[in-house]
Amino acid sequence: MAKDKKKKKVETEEPGKKKKKKARIKSLKREVERMRSQIVALSEKVPAKTPVISPLAPAAGFPALPVIEGAEFAAGEAGVRYRGRPDVMLARLAPGTTIAGVFTRSATRSAPVLDCEAKLAATPDPEAGAAIVVNSGNSNAFTGASGAEAVKAISAGLAEAAGVPEARIFTASTGVIGEPLPHERITAVLGDLTERLSPEALPMAARAIMTTDTFPKGAAAVIEVEGQPIRIAGIAKGSGMIAPDMATMLAYVFTDAKIAQPLLQRMLGKLSDETFNSITVDGDTSTSDTLILAATGKSEAPEITDLRSAAGRAFQEALRGVMLDLAQQVVKDGEGATKFVEVAVTGAASPADARKVAMAIANSPLVKTAVAGEDPNWGRIVMAIGKSGAKADRDLISIRFGDILVAEKGWVAESYAEEVGAAYMKREELAIRVDLGLGKGSSTVWTCDFTKRYIEINADYRS
Repeated sequence: MAKDKKKKKVETEEPGKKKKKKARIKSLKREVERMRSQIVALSEKVPAKTPVISPLAPAAGFPALPVIEGAEFAAGEAGVRYRGRPDVMLARLAPGTTIAGVFTRSATRSAPVLDCEAKLAATPDPEAGAAIVVNSGNSNAFTGASGAEAVKAISAGLAEAAGVPEARIFTASTGVIGEPLPHERITAVLGDLTERLSPEALPMAARAIMTTDTFPKGAAAVIEVEGQPIRIAGIAKGSGMIAPDMATMLAYVFTDAKIAQPLLQRMLGKLSDETFNSITVDGDTSTSDTLILAATGKSEAPEITDLRSAAGRAFQEALRGVMLDLAQQVVKDGEGATKFVEVAVTGAASPADARKVAMAIANSPLVKTAVAGEDPNWGRIVMAIGKSGAKADRDLISIRFGDILVAEKGWVAESYAEEVGAAYMKREELAIRVDLGLGKGSSTVWTCDFTKRYIEINADYRS
């Protein structure tokens, strides 16, 4: 009898407990909703996070670029990898445009690079016009047969949309390596891009080719030949994986000059060695490095037929200025960079030896981290000289920070004071100068420092 009473009591209490439990759950749900509403309300009041822009970015921002007659541009969102930002750019070039290009020498070149090399080698008729299409977010590199198929599909789609033969369509891709390119997302927007082509849209194209870049890069020049202007305008992207073996990550330069393709190609090869091939961020050469120069021939200035002529020299100097400006902007946007460094080597036994020493210093993680820490550790420069493989004599080497003599005759200079070197290292732009005292070989390269931010960017790149 006692057991029955106890059982009956439990049964009568159970519904009450369930009711209280349900009430408690409802109360907790209301509290969660209230807190969620508060979070939303607060987030609407907090301004959006400002993107981290390199402290070395040009203070004046993106430059004004002249319109290049015969060239028109567009940029759009294909969603290749990024959402809510332009990631495809298109350039259409008028019939008669000559094209020159240099590309990475990497043994694992991307499908677009291989395709561009083959098309330039075939030297098709320039009277057919030309087009360039570039996507960011995916490099279409190390993608096997699907990579070539993607290039073919994009070229075919653009040929139909823009009325340019496939043989004159040059593609490029930049971004993550080893993932198939969703080319159908690109071909889906080619018609819209073609309809929106404009001679004034080159700045938009500069933004569309960015990956880890913190600012778009542009440069321009205008010269006069026999009273007629020749205009040059270029854009580039690059921030990491920069140790070019012909150019930089991606660079496109346009001019209205009249110049035949063989001459244009010879000029580009020479100038790329002095500019894009003389920069380094991290010592890594990309699979996708591409530099294309397009000359529409629409200027009223006479055709440039001799690079040694006054017109040829003036044009080369202006083009070199544009290319060097773009190359140095890439370094100034080096991932996590806070210092821009010029490394100048003189007195080498040969130009090749000077180059070895300059690059050994510029690529040394120990030198670059010392620069980041504003530490005038000139011993690391001595180390880099010694490991370079170039001929060197300890007792003939002199080292300077800017105009400050740091070391000479195999030892620290008597006039050098550590506090003076430390004060110099606080500058944003630095010069490391080395004279080997052996000959007349010289070389100048440009680099940046290594900071914790570089590691953060590259550790999170695919996240």
